[in-house]
Amino acid sequence: MKLIGNIFAVILIFFGVLFVWSAFGTTPQPGNILIGIITLGVGFGIIWLAQRKPKAAEGTTQNVTMNVDLPGEMKMEVMKCEACGGAITSKNIEMQSGAPMVVCPYCGTTYQLNEEPKW
Repeated sequence: MKLIGNIFAVILIFFGVLFVWSAFGTTPQPGNILIGIITLGVGFGIIWLAQRKPKAAEGTTQNVTMNVDLPGEMKMEVMKCEACGGAITSKNIEMQSGAPMVVCPYCGTTYQLNEEPKW
């Protein structure tokens, strides 16, 4: 929609400049200056409207869902805390700065989840 609006605005601005220019030509036509100024105004108005971003409603939150695509077949293993050996579930894993972090519900230890090579 922005692209179409911008193309239409450029066409209007072009013709607006031509109308203003024709008002001061060798055979002046004073009525063309008004048409040219209105056309220029509409063209720049369309550019302004096309570039505006819609305002987000106050108090709304944006939920982001991350899907992890794992290669090959995966077997579900019981994860254990590196510090105390307590059982870790998927609820204890969260994304922080783009890295999966594990927070142990038993001892409170936080560490990054690393995938070990399969070979």
